[in-house]
Amino acid sequence: MSVVWATAALGLVILLLAAVHVPLGDYMARVYSSPRHLRVERWLYRATGVNPDAEQSWRRYLGGLLAFSALGLLAVYALQRLQAWLPGSLGLPAVEPSLAFNTAASFLGNTNWQSYSPEATVGLTVQMAGLAVQNFLSAAVGLAVAIAFVRGLSRRGEAGLGNVWVDLVRGTLRLLLPIAVLGALLLLLAGVIQNLNEPTTISTLTGAAHALPGGPVASQEAIKMLGTNGGGFFNANSAHPFENPNAFSNLVQILLVLIIPFSLPRTFGTMVGSRRQGVAILAVMSSIFLVSYALLTWAELSGAGAAPQAAGGAMEGKEQRFGIIGSTLFATTTTGTSTGAVNSMHDSYTALGGALPLLNMMLGEVAPGGVGSGLYGMLILAIVAVFVAGLLVGRTPEYLGKRIGRGEITLASLYLLVTPTIVLLGTALSFGVPALRESIEGTSILNPGHHGLTEVLYAFTSAANNNGSAFAGLTANTPWLNWALGLAILLGRFLPIVLVLALAGRLAAQRPVPVTAGTLPTHTPLFQGMLAGVTLLFTALTYFPVLALGPLAEGTL
Repeated sequence: MSVVWATAALGLVILLLAAVHVPLGDYMARVYSSPRHLRVERWLYRATGVNPDAEQSWRRYLGGLLAFSALGLLAVYALQRLQAWLPGSLGLPAVEPSLAFNTAASFLGNTNWQSYSPEATVGLTVQMAGLAVQNFLSAAVGLAVAIAFVRGLSRRGEAGLGNVWVDLVRGTLRLLLPIAVLGALLLLLAGVIQNLNEPTTISTLTGAAHALPGGPVASQEAIKMLGTNGGGFFNANSAHPFENPNAFSNLVQILLVLIIPFSLPRTFGTMVGSRRQGVAILAVMSSIFLVSYALLTWAELSGAGAAPQAAGGAMEGKEQRFGIIGSTLFATTTTGTSTGAVNSMHDSYTALGGALPLLNMMLGEVAPGGVGSGLYGMLILAIVAVFVAGLLVGRTPEYLGKRIGRGEITLASLYLLVTPTIVLLGTALSFGVPALRESIEGTSILNPGHHGLTEVLYAFTSAANNNGSAFAGLTANTPWLNWALGLAILLGRFLPIVLVLALAGRLAAQRPVPVTAGTLPTHTPLFQGMLAGVTLLFTALTYFPVLALGPLAEGTL
């Protein structure tokens, strides 16, 4: 019966995604290709002195994006430090500097890692004017980079990649905002709260006093999921009944996470003039997602021990209203994208079950990945797969008519190496430097041994891959982890973006080479299999030694 429910839940999600894949994918292609500017957009351009019709080189595009992001970092940091003087502070003090930096970096980087309890740390103004706004803007940045990279593949001997300001405005106003409003209405219908109430003190059945929090949760929940941001209005995240009260709200949140990433391959195929290429990318993303979901569900349903078997599976850390199927589907969705939301505690999963969300992130979150970042991550892997195939047959590799030479493969290789370097270096320093190890083992880790290593590894993997979920047994609100994870978030977000835009600039400047009999078709099942293999070999195996010391070792005990 569990297998039937698992298949039915997945089938419903697939059916609903299939219904929106084509119209939404085509709509996004029109949004970023249309020469027409809306009246409100023209007003914004005039107010900011932007020429919306000016093409930008990859360097100018990158410069504008970095400047925009730097202002966002400063704004969110300042709001937290000035919180005590802001309206709607709920009497909360200013956020401590290292935690304020970590939070600002996290929401800027589309990560939403939270080393704190939100309802006890940040007030309504910081939630709405700082964190919710960055949920929109960080997602718009990811979309802009993905579209710029697609333009690099589709353009023929041109220097420009578009206009970063136009892409950011259109992504926010034409795409994210209207879908987020619809998503918030659906969540309100499902029972998610939306108010500006201060905490209400109630008396429990035992006579104890308890503060019942309020807040504009539905509106923030919608964009946190749609933008693959993650994080939560409350500390329990999407396991909190005010954020995610029932199975219907759980389904809505899963769909909000997946609709843009799974529709972007259609946008890619439309913009490059070959929808078969988009189908090939979607097929690889979907295959990895399905395998991950199946393995995670199996691991949790077959949890060892008398108690899990009596409960029908490993129910520790899971909400009864979602059960194992609703929890594993949610976990696969959020770690296969760059969404840090959780409706169950990954730290309480079985050893091998907990390894799968970790592995989803280590793959680069390309199944289907975050808003924008999943598409450009998979396209980078496609370029590497084409290069490997070219070496095997002794031909100069080409992708969509663009030659993959030394410069291109160097940038692609660096892209694949950046995130593992950040993850492994951060984990190694945490245990290798005596003073840091003392802090980690004495304060942060509650479960020493293999599981403790996995908790720290999970934290740096989540930060560098801009996911934001956590093994909740780790106490991360320490000076070392606040600064180190915040830096990992910024480097893991923006170093890959620099490499992606540099590669897009090189590709855009190329004139396409003609297709010949020796050209490798990149839309066939053969190439899809090769791309899936490259994704596993070039990413997951990088982490195999440290996985063998953590979750794999724990799973064999």
